[in-house]
Amino acid sequence: MKLSVIIPMLNEAAGLARQRDEWQKLQQAGAQVLLVDGGSEDGSAERAQAAGFEVMLADRGRARQMNAGARAASAEVLLFLHADTVLPAQALSLIGAAMQDPAVHWGRFDVDIEGRSRGLAMVAFMMNLRSRLSGIATGDQAIFMRASAFRAIGGFPDQPLMEDIEASRRLKRLSAPSCLRARVRTSGRRWDHRGLWRTILLMWRLRLAYWLGVSPERLARAYR
Repeated sequence: MKLSVIIPMLNEAAGLARQRDEWQKLQQAGAQVLLVDGGSEDGSAERAQAAGFEVMLADRGRARQMNAGARAASAEVLLFLHADTVLPAQALSLIGAAMQDPAVHWGRFDVDIEGRSRGLAMVAFMMNLRSRLSGIATGDQAIFMRASAFRAIGGFPDQPLMEDIEASRRLKRLSAPSCLRARVRTSGRRWDHRGLWRTILLMWRLRLAYWLGVSPERLARAYR
């Protein structure tokens, strides 16, 4: 089963040096790796091209970048990977096995959060549990889906925040997610920068407001 890995990036030159080997392993395993740059000012696109990756430019915004990458992707399964997230070993095989079931249209991984803040293991545990119970995934969990499912939901909604939550809601109409227990490793920099409990409270407040109908644009201003 062919797979395209779509990685939105913005000013990720420093992270590119850390992630280059991981992304090259995906290419060597037969995946298309497509980096979608939203107008980086630190040379991210040029460095990625020099390292041998396929790079395209798109309007800034994670949803717009992921949608542009998905439209350009060549594979039948799409994996949306944050630039600061590392996949587990055998990730491609695990996705392939999950997609062997024709009733499964999408899925995600469990997550580990790496950072200085104490309590990140608890945050990851709660994220994984909440996702498994609700069937809602976040971008940190490396969401994957059939290209046909991407088209069926109209792609990620063009909004500045909660695009992953809204896409999950739409995908649930097609099938329940395949919740893989293998863990991706993602950066805890937002918890380190803002403080653990402050970030937890902020994210829960934003998510509640979204469920109550507050616009993503207003939520994005509060998030910043």
